[in-house]
Amino acid sequence: EAQTALLIGNIFESDKSIVDYNNLGIGRLIYQLPTTLCKLFLNEVFKEGSLEQLDQETLFTIQKFFENSLNISETSRQLYVHRNKLVYRLDKIMKITGLDLRKFDDAVTFKVSMLVKKYLDNVGRDMP
Repeated sequence: EAQTALLIGNIFESDKSIVDYNNLGIGRLIYQLPTTLCKLFLNEVFKEGSLEQLDQETLFTIQKFFENSLNISETSRQLYVHRNKLVYRLDKIMKITGLDLRKFDDAVTFKVSMLVKKYLDNVGRDMP
């Protein structure tokens, strides 16, 4: 159990030094999926090359938007950008990915997709 918690924690909670086996959340679920199913899921969600079009600034914007529970006003305040600029960025993300992150279902799909991608990126690496 401890080894599993470490493996899953290294993938999904790399910023934490202590990982509770009883609180692995969705990371535990994704970790148990076959990689072929994960790749199929990502191919369904993202059009060819759309994920690669998202730069670090855009991914940081998305992360802040999620941290603020999809609240545009609070996110724009924390990013020090005008509300309209954030709306423009969200529209740009929708054009690239086809997902409107202001809608809960699309936001959940994107969040899970990012966790699946993180898992796939770490599968080939040597993990403790």
